[in-house]
Amino acid sequence: MTIRHHLSDPLLMAYAAGSLPEAFGLVVATHISMCDTCRAQLAAFEAVGGAVIGAAPVALSEGALQAAMARLDMPATAAPVAKRCDLPAPLGDYIGGNLADVKWRSLGMGVRQAILPTDTAATARLLYIPAGQAVPDHGHRGTELTLVLRGAFCDEVDRFGPGDVEIANQELQHVPVAEAGSDCICLAATDAPLRFNAWLPRLLQPLFRI
Repeated sequence: MTIRHHLSDPLLMAYAAGSLPEAFGLVVATHISMCDTCRAQLAAFEAVGGAVIGAAPVALSEGALQAAMARLDMPATAAPVAKRCDLPAPLGDYIGGNLADVKWRSLGMGVRQAILPTDTAATARLLYIPAGQAVPDHGHRGTELTLVLRGAFCDEVDRFGPGDVEIANQELQHVPVAEAGSDCICLAATDAPLRFNAWLPRLLQPLFRI
C-alpha cells in the first residue's frame, strides 16, 4: 500500500497534545496505524513533548509506591484472545467489530453511512460509496478529514486510495467520485455541516446529520 496523502504537522501535534475532538482523533489514530511516515512523525512530536514534561519533576502521591508494589504480587491474568478484524485496529477497537457489524443507513443512490458515537465537538462517520458513484457537489463550513479504508475516490484535488487522507477546509468545493471497479469505504470526521449546492441534499441534510 502506497500512501501519498498524509496528515499535516498541526494535526499530528494536536493529536500528540490530546487536543483534538474525539472524531478527529479517531481518524488520526486510524491513519497512523496504516502509515509508517506519519507514525514516525508523531513519535518525534511525542518525544519533544515528553522531554518538555520530563524537565518538570512531579511528586508522587502518598501511597503510590506501596500501591505499585502491591500490584506486582497480584496473579497474572490471561490476555484475551484478539478477535480478527478487517478494519485498522483503532477503528476496529472503537466500533467493537468488523465491517459486517456496521449498521449502515442509506443516503440514496447506493451511498450509505454509519454515524459513530463521539463527543459533540465533531462528528465521525463511515461512508460507503459504490464504485463509480459520486457524492453530491459540496463545500465545507469547517474542516473535514476523510480517510480511505478500501477502494479509492477522485475529486478536484487528486486521487485518494487506501490509507490516504484528504484534509478539506472552507476553500474546497468538490465532487468525490468512487473509482470504477471497487466500492469505496471511508472514515470521515467533520466539525461543521457540509455546504451542499443542490436543493435535495440540503433538504435532507438535517435528517442525515451531514
